[in-house]
Amino acid sequence: MCGIVGYIGNNDSKEILLKGLEKLEYRGYDSAGIAVMNENGVHVFKEKGRIADLRNIVDRDIFANTGIGHTRWATHGVPSRTNAHPHQSATGRFTLVHNGVIENYEILKREYLQEVSLQSDTDTEIIVQLIELIVNDGFTTEEAFRKTLKLLKGSYAIALLDQENNETIFVAKNKSPLLVGLGETFNVVASDAMAMLQVTDQYVELMDKEIVIVTKSAVTIKKLNGEIITRDPYTAELDASDIEKGTYPHYMLKEIDEQPLVMRKIIQQYQNELGDLTIDREIIDAMNGADRIYVVAAGTSYHAGLVGKQFIETMAQIPVEVHIASEFGYNMPLLSKKPLFIFLSQSGETADSRAVLVQVKEMGYKAITITNVQGSTLSREADYTLLLYAGPEIAVASTKAYTAQLAVLSILAEVIAKSRDSELDFDLVHELGIIANAMEVLCDEKAEFEGIAREFLTVTRNAFFIGRGIDFYVGLEGALKLKEISYIQAEGFAGGELKHGTIALIEEGTPVIALATQDSVNLSIRGNVKEVAARGANTCIISMKGLEAEEDSLIIPEVHELLTPLISVIPLQFISYYAAVHRDCDVDKPRNLAKSVTVE
Repeated sequence: MCGIVGYIGNNDSKEILLKGLEKLEYRGYDSAGIAVMNENGVHVFKEKGRIADLRNIVDRDIFANTGIGHTRWATHGVPSRTNAHPHQSATGRFTLVHNGVIENYEILKREYLQEVSLQSDTDTEIIVQLIELIVNDGFTTEEAFRKTLKLLKGSYAIALLDQENNETIFVAKNKSPLLVGLGETFNVVASDAMAMLQVTDQYVELMDKEIVIVTKSAVTIKKLNGEIITRDPYTAELDASDIEKGTYPHYMLKEIDEQPLVMRKIIQQYQNELGDLTIDREIIDAMNGADRIYVVAAGTSYHAGLVGKQFIETMAQIPVEVHIASEFGYNMPLLSKKPLFIFLSQSGETADSRAVLVQVKEMGYKAITITNVQGSTLSREADYTLLLYAGPEIAVASTKAYTAQLAVLSILAEVIAKSRDSELDFDLVHELGIIANAMEVLCDEKAEFEGIAREFLTVTRNAFFIGRGIDFYVGLEGALKLKEISYIQAEGFAGGELKHGTIALIEEGTPVIALATQDSVNLSIRGNVKEVAARGANTCIISMKGLEAEEDSLIIPEVHELLTPLISVIPLQFISYYAAVHRDCDVDKPRNLAKSVTVE
């Protein structure tokens, strides 16, 4: 995810900004830039690639005590120097960096900026061009900033420079994190406190739809209506382990938020120079030489395998069986004549899975490990490895590794399908890009998820998750998340199975969370919801845009129907997280559980 830094004070801003951006590298990025301002104007330096590349082009002879910087993950427009931030207005008077997604940027461009020659493909440039347009109508910079923000729909964290006022940085946020850091002769801006811990540990948290006027001696917070707000700073007390999770209260919350970044990194890692998805040729041959795929996994990885089965069978047309590792090792089914095994494991050290791997290798069969840890036991001992590229996952409850597994399984299925000349009705690279953006939208809806958790799960002793088809598999994962960190007895069920016994467990007020993302079973699952509601259940329907109904509690962005598990699981992760927080549970280290299960 993108990162923002800013500095205004007495010292040269360049190195402070560059060091701040380096602290934000963990978020992932494809380009970076800074803009520094002095009495001679604004000087912009930006580059595709690493911050080290940016350093090479920054003019060391310029002294400027005001500046802003940015690391970018492409959402609108390909990674390039032109699309990198900062962006400038038509005359160069205004310079801006932005995190988030402006959902109505096309409408704004069409309605207000048809006479403006845009330089980039980004939604961000629309903001800075609108500000200049409004200033040209006779308004002050602050007034134009406020009027522009009122036009925006979506999420944003913004830092703005005005070449005619080198004593001020204008700041605003909505649904994207942004802080102001305080110093004695300076002030800073950062999307993460750790970016500017080099100069201060005193920070003021900003709220949605606030604007901030930052000078070297003062910070003034205002609502969009102009009302001034006073807010005390807090001390960012971060030790080495805290810095790893930034200012997040828990690793789990950080790791949920990292999922859009993980999606983009996976796309990047599995693309060739032509932009096509690719995997090792030996893996393609092994998959095409098999008459049946056996996915072996445990816990969350098992649930990922169930979804992966749908991906592979639908796209690649190869039969797939999914097995719990601890059961498979002691009760191996009758195998097909040419089996191939896929082992799913976040850590690559899962003992139950390794026991099965040893057996199948002794039998002379080929195996693929899909893992987050290169050089792990399962990776070393399998014939082939596909990496998740999700980065370290610290919280015991797996979140980003689960969606990473789904993404890699979808890529595997797509590559095999194309190797067989199968016709697909979608472009997976494009669809995964849409999913990454949808994930960002959902990650900005934390307050809504917290409200659902408070309403449905704070005092309950049990909860049920229901769905049909692929939604059933996601419900299993949602139930696992909830019970492992909140200790609520939660179970996932196929909606059609309720009448075959499970509905006997429904009592007055029992929470039932239903997923409705599949058109073919939308009416069926809603019928199941009515069945439990008639018995007193407290029902929460999570549907996909286009299938929603008036009674739904949450509507997720529309993505390709086959790939909905990549985003429908995110509300369940957040709901489980907030349920655990409300119940004062140890979110990152739930009782009796370990991150890597290394014993059978």
